[in-house]
Amino acid sequence: MHILSRIKVKILGLAGHVLNFPKPFSFVGPGASLSLVREIIGLGVKRVMVITDAQLFKLGIVDPHIQLLKDAQIEIDIFNEIEPDPGFELVLEGVERVKNFKPDAVIAVGGGSSIDGAKAILLSHANDCHPSKLTGVWLYSWPRKHCLPFFAIPTTAGTGAEVTIAAVVSDKAAQIKYAIIDPKTVPAMVALDPNLMLGLPPFITAPTGMDALTHAVESYLSTLATEETDELARMATASIIRNLAVAYTDGQNLEARERMAVAACMAGLAFTRVGVGYVHAIAHQLGGLYHVPHGLANAIVMPHVLEFSKPNCTHRLAELARISDIGENGATESALADAFIARIRKLNADMQIPETIKELKREDFGKIIDRAFAEAHGTYGVPRYLSREDATALLEKLLP
Repeated sequence: MHILSRIKVKILGLAGHVLNFPKPFSFVGPGASLSLVREIIGLGVKRVMVITDAQLFKLGIVDPHIQLLKDAQIEIDIFNEIEPDPGFELVLEGVERVKNFKPDAVIAVGGGSSIDGAKAILLSHANDCHPSKLTGVWLYSWPRKHCLPFFAIPTTAGTGAEVTIAAVVSDKAAQIKYAIIDPKTVPAMVALDPNLMLGLPPFITAPTGMDALTHAVESYLSTLATEETDELARMATASIIRNLAVAYTDGQNLEARERMAVAACMAGLAFTRVGVGYVHAIAHQLGGLYHVPHGLANAIVMPHVLEFSKPNCTHRLAELARISDIGENGATESALADAFIARIRKLNADMQIPETIKELKREDFGKIIDRAFAEAHGTYGVPRYLSREDATALLEKLLP
């Protein structure tokens, strides 16, 4: 039944092995974002556009970076209209701003939405097309032109958008989220600066951290996993398991913030090469239909998908348990896999993440399943395929 999907996934996997996906040069540590801006100034740019969201701009998070650029006599345009799950219309607004300002370089500052929005804006601008024409995997579309020089400064430890080949955009009218998957969206340089993450409220730290954990776990369970992605996913998983609760309870813990930022980046590097799975495929639909924040949807869905997938990936789940110091010595692989899933449930509970989606409606099940399967099948190397009956049973567990 799923032979064609497996073949398509295999083709994508082979392409991923052959192609050398770009890896941004990374500045890491307190003050890293200022080091990045100084490096950009050293490139001799004259006009820089900063893409961010209104809240970050209002809080003054980007003020030191803007001041550095101004001190270097660089002209600046600030596009601070980014909103959660940026839609096609917002992307087109950004394209117009780029056309009018004609920057030499673009810096995205913010969470996943700001970085994804910037990616979509730049790729649409470079190829003079509507963002809807860019959705899907670049292998299945016409050759695309390169974007303007692009740099990213994430302010949350979650999406890994600063190093991935993907950008998520929304068709607000149709209530659908789409992924633009293209290596040309990867920034040239990024900065992982824990100073920008200090004091993030727990209700942001929790879902963004679980988003990063989902990336690590789904990439490790992918049938496309490689030795390189396995190493990244293992390190990211172990670090998040150890540090997320600390960052959640003590938002000023600089060490935990830095470790989470690095772990989210490693998870991003892993999944951008081997993809994700059903957790994301379902979470994207919950975001598109009900505007459930992406990390929150991932956190709620993940234990259920792992329970379903376990028969086909018990060994891999057990390995994640061992490297994260979860489970008892001498326990069977099945028991270790169960312990790992139980730890994820406990993390959710300790961070007050709900077990259900309050907006979910049974009458939407068919739409959610159709769209999730369209996204996952032939794209993601899932260890075990859901049937419609399986997917329905899973969604039943998410009903309030």
